Amino acid sequence: MAIAREQGTRGYELRAATSLARLLGEQGRRGEARDLLAPLYGSFTEGFDTPDLKEAKRLLDELA
Repeated sequence: MAIAREQGTRGYELRAATSLARLLGEQGRRGEARDLLAPLYGSFTEGFDTPDLKEAKRLLDELA
């Protein structure tokens, strides 16, 4: 995620964060998962119909 952030590739950062949040959620660390993914998801202003943002939203809803 850090490399994606440094390179300005937020799409890859979102994918990595979604994967990590999914893993954290599966480990019962739902709060950490939400805290990781929610701010990044919230930083997007467009593209909500893309598969990556749809998956992130679905996971956030599941973690709520």
